[in-house]
Amino acid sequence: MHVIVIGGGIAGASAAFALARRGARVTVVDSGEAGQATAASAGIIAPWASAVEGPFYDLYAAGAAYYPEVIGLLAEAGVERTDYRRNGELLVHEDPARLAEAQARVEARARDAGAVVGEVRRIGNDEVRALFPVLSETLEGVFVSGGGRVDGRTMRDALLQGATHHGARQVHGRARLRPQGPPRVEVGSELLEGDAVLVASGAWANELLEPRGLRLAVEPQRGQISHLRLDGVDTSRWPAVYPLSHHYLVAFDDSRVVVGATRETGSGFDARVTARGQWQVLSDALRIAPGLAGATLIETRVGLRPLPSDQVPIAGPLPGEDGLHVVTGFGAAGLTMAPFTGDALARSILGGATVPELAPFAP
Repeated sequence: MHVIVIGGGIAGASAAFALARRGARVTVVDSGEAGQATAASAGIIAPWASAVEGPFYDLYAAGAAYYPEVIGLLAEAGVERTDYRRNGELLVHEDPARLAEAQARVEARARDAGAVVGEVRRIGNDEVRALFPVLSETLEGVFVSGGGRVDGRTMRDALLQGATHHGARQVHGRARLRPQGPPRVEVGSELLEGDAVLVASGAWANELLEPRGLRLAVEPQRGQISHLRLDGVDTSRWPAVYPLSHHYLVAFDDSRVVVGATRETGSGFDARVTARGQWQVLSDALRIAPGLAGATLIETRVGLRPLPSDQVPIAGPLPGEDGLHVVTGFGAAGLTMAPFTGDALARSILGGATVPELAPFAP
C-alpha cells in the first residue's frame, strides 16, 4: 500500500514512521514552511498535572505512555538520538494549596497510568533549588519522576530517519491536492498517486484541503519560545519545570534552558518574533527563575500551532473522501500526542477502519 504523507512535522513524521515500519510504501512531502510548530518546539512529556479532562486528556496520557515504546522502535531502526529523556517533572508554585491540588490530581491519575508516572512527592524550596538551581527561593514543589522532555526538531528528524530506514521516500516541495477524483498530490511538475493520502500539515491543513472544498475548524496560533545558555553549568539532569501555568522551563544537555511559550490566538500565519512576545517569554521565565537573568539569549523560535476551535485534535478519514485522511489540531500538545496518534493512524489507514483510540477525534 502506498501512502502519501503531506507534512514533515511531528505529526507527519510519526505517521510516516509507523506506516513504513509496518511495510507500507511511504512518500513524505514537506515544503519546509517557515513557522512549522515542530521546528520551534521543545516541551514536557508529562500530562498528568494538566487540568484537562475527557478524550483530550486520554490522548495526552496515551501519548506520554507511548514514548518509551517509540524510542525503542527507533533504536531498533538504528536511530539513537531523539533528545528525549526522563529527568522528571517539577511542579512549582508559591501557593501550597495549588500544589496540593496538583499533587492529588497526579496521584489519582497515576493509579490508572501505572509505572510511567513514577514517584510523586512533595518537596520544599531547598530541594526545588537543588534540582533546578536557578529557581526562586519562594517556590515549593511536587516532583514527578516519570516526567520527560524532548526537542521537537531532534524528535522529528529521528522519526523521519526511522521512516527512511524502513524505505520511506522524502520529497521537498509545496504539495497541492487535485480538486476532483481520487486523492492525488501534485508537487511541482510531479504527480504522486497513492492508495491513501494523509494531510498532516498542521496549521496549513486548510490550505491543502481548500481545492476540494473542505475546511476544518483549525487556525494558526503563534508560539514564541526562547533558548538561553548558562555557560559552564551542567543542565543535563535538570527536570522540566511546570509552574501550573501556560509557560514552562526545559533544560537540555548543552547548558541550555528553553523557556516559553506564548499562546497568541488570532496571529494568522505571522511567524515573526515580536517585542511583546519576547518580553512575555522572558518575564514569565525570570519571575520564577531569577537565576536565569545572566544567561545568554541564544535565539527565539516561532511556531504556528494548529489550534482547534473545539479544543480537541482532529485525526482520521475525511467523510465522503475515499482514501483521504487528516491529522491536525494538537495545539500545544503535539510533541506528546503525535507519536501515539501517528501509530494509531497507521493502523487505521492500513486496516481500513478507524481504531477505537481515534474515534473521538474523527473529522
